[in-house]
Amino acid sequence: MFFVGLMGLAFIRRNMLIVLMSIELLFLSVNLNFVIFSCYNDDAIGQIFSFFVLTVAACEAAIGLALLIVFFRNRSVISIDSISILKG
Repeated sequence: MFFVGLMGLAFIRRNMLIVLMSIELLFLSVNLNFVIFSCYNDDAIGQIFSFFVLTVAACEAAIGLALLIVFFRNRSVISIDSISILKG
């Protein structure tokens, strides 16, 4: 699952929505590893840390989608090439 997210982030950079979904896939695969190793070691620290990562992922998704909506309203496109215009 991590590899699929990494390939989506590295090779499919046409659309900003695909990049955001790939980052979420990376976060979820890391969370799955935390929970699995936490159950394997019979310890709750991995599961607690997984909740913190989920919180950060939810904030990242909300802010990223809000920026994407604002950019789409202004430019009518969500291509990564057109986002480079915003550099100052």
